[in-house]
Amino acid sequence: MLSRSLRRSLIRQVRFQSTSSTAKSPLPPLSSTKLPFPKCINELYQNPPAPNTPIQLQGWVSATRISKNVAFVDIVDGTSHHDVKCVVRPPSLIPANLNTGSSVQLNGLWVEGKGKQKYEVKISNTAEESDGKKDSNNSLVVLGEVEELYPLQKKVHTAQFLRTIPQYRWRMQHLAALLRFRSYVEASLVEFYNLHSFTKTHPPLVTSSDCEGAGELFKIESNSLVGTKEKFFGKDAFLTVSTQLHLEVMCAALSRVWTLTPCFRAEESDTNRHLSEFWMLEAEIAFIDHVDQLTKFSEMMIKHVVRKLVKDADNFGTDLLESMLSKEQVQQIRQRWNMLLAKEWDSITYTKAIEILKDAHAKDNTIFKYEPVWGEGLRSEHEKWLAGSYFKNPVFVTDYPIEEKAFYMSINADESTPTKTVACFDLLVPDIGELIGGSMREHDLKKLEAEIQRRGMNLESFDWYLALRENGSVPHGGFGMGFERLLQYLSCTDNIRDVIPFPRSVNNCPC
Repeated sequence: MLSRSLRRSLIRQVRFQSTSSTAKSPLPPLSSTKLPFPKCINELYQNPPAPNTPIQLQGWVSATRISKNVAFVDIVDGTSHHDVKCVVRPPSLIPANLNTGSSVQLNGLWVEGKGKQKYEVKISNTAEESDGKKDSNNSLVVLGEVEELYPLQKKVHTAQFLRTIPQYRWRMQHLAALLRFRSYVEASLVEFYNLHSFTKTHPPLVTSSDCEGAGELFKIESNSLVGTKEKFFGKDAFLTVSTQLHLEVMCAALSRVWTLTPCFRAEESDTNRHLSEFWMLEAEIAFIDHVDQLTKFSEMMIKHVVRKLVKDADNFGTDLLESMLSKEQVQQIRQRWNMLLAKEWDSITYTKAIEILKDAHAKDNTIFKYEPVWGEGLRSEHEKWLAGSYFKNPVFVTDYPIEEKAFYMSINADESTPTKTVACFDLLVPDIGELIGGSMREHDLKKLEAEIQRRGMNLESFDWYLALRENGSVPHGGFGMGFERLLQYLSCTDNIRDVIPFPRSVNNCPC
């Protein structure tokens, strides 16, 4: 055996070698890691090179202007609303096959601009430059040509026309700005949930359960088994309309969970706010016992995103506000953002909402196409009027009749209403109507079984879901928000099909 003194000596040597090797080769900071390709336009504007620095840039031609002695070529690459203006002298350096939409690679000098643009790129066949530096590598090369009938030219295209060319439409600057806006809002939501100890999860898109009970499902099957008695999954399977039931499973283990996933509705609605395939943000929270906790949390979530938009209006906000909109539209967006932050949002019960709607209808029976009736769901026109005309602000409507909502919602104990109500809420916003729907989930096994049976649903198909109530059940609740509806509202976009890359709706799946 080693003596005590020898063991101590060996331990000291190991510690010294460990700390020495760490000191000699520290890990470089992540921010200093250089990408293995040239800077994009966004990076060039965020951290501009020194004037007269040689650069290489790739992108697409958005415009050209050619005169006798000089030519100007505007380059975009989709990373920013900014373009880079290239000054080409003499114009003969421009390739004959360069047109609007061509992809190009250029090598030139990054210089201070002489017009409205702060910087530009100089491409010249003169080897001797003004500061004495030599660069004979100036060039403008076409990487990809465009055909003669390329549909995107420098003119106004309608949104309807652009939707007919889904492979090209995102090259339009205002639509590209919407995709960057979408990315920014998602990043803001990730930040919000990380701040509040939520775990992002990934529930399945294929399910054997109808979460909403409305039957608006897309049934799926292996193409090789269509027309046979065999089933790929051994039973009927569907594209999910909501990941809520599976999200509850993960909530029962992680307490606070959320997801942002595609959902699918076979609803034959062809309006400017409906999609058959859309993205749903859903959250489930354990150990809460009142619907007000959900409404306050969802208000916090949206206001977090809007505050970041307002705060970043001078940098990212400009990307949306100035690259795609008129001054009137910019003002509309800013007013909407400020309205969302101006005060705490109102909250009323469904019963109170019906009273308000009935009073309005009694005073002017032409105000609504459909008369408001207690026990029936609120129509889109009712929702928009409540939020837009009556409250002029987002408003939560709580405690809907039990027959209007899903089986899993907790039933209220209040018997003052004509029939039973459930502890749920819808968030209504002006111009859009419903944005978020949520509820307390029934966590009592016997009550949940009784409600499933009362509705004539198959109890056995929910065995896995009911098992959550048998072992370690806790009060919990959650909500779902259509991500595209949020984007449509925050960007003041008229049609929801312009805030999703490839819109899918009834009779519409072009590619």
